[in-house]
Amino acid sequence: MNSFTAIIRKGDEQFVALCQELDVVSQGYTIEEFTANLKEAVELYLEEIGIPEQYSKDTFVVKFGVNSLGKTPKIEKNFLNFYNL
Repeated sequence: MNSFTAIIRKGDEQFVALCQELDVVSQGYTIEEFTANLKEAVELYLEEIGIPEQYSKDTFVVKFGVNSLGKTPKIEKNFLNFYNL
């Protein structure tokens, strides 16, 4: 079984879910709906195309803050979080 990462954004009316490893996008009005829709979209993608050669199970999601007061943004170290999925 392969695991993938979903990045979720709340739109005006729906959630939009992106599977970043495959560039597959889906949406839904609830968490359950977008999760089921994204899972189905990924399954269809894998049936048709397969897993890309560049796919890596070592995926890192990084959340960071940026202070953009000056000309050059500065990454605030205290906002840096790593999630090894």
